[in-house]
Amino acid sequence: MTDEQPATLKDVIDDHALKDRLARLSYHLEATAELPVDRQASRWLGEAEAVARDLERSDLDRETVARRVAKVQDLLDEVDETGHADADEHLVTARRECVDLLES
Repeated sequence: MTDEQPATLKDVIDDHALKDRLARLSYHLEATAELPVDRQASRWLGEAEAVARDLERSDLDRETVARRVAKVQDLLDEVDETGHADADEHLVTARRECVDLLES
């Protein structure tokens, strides 16, 4: 996401579906914490996990959720690979969740 264009959630996602998707995003990032990953990747994943966990547990307006999902996406973009196949799969899935949540 660029600073020039604010992040927005896709309109077709209702509040119930949004909660489910944020829970899945958080789950996949939390799962990487349980695996032996590269130290540099761990730093980015840990920060993304903290933001995603806060998203899942907080009652935020859609604009704030969109900005924070974009932040998670930016953090995940810093990770090329984790050094662990299962963590890489969770990373790919978390990235896909971010893309699926946000308008392009």
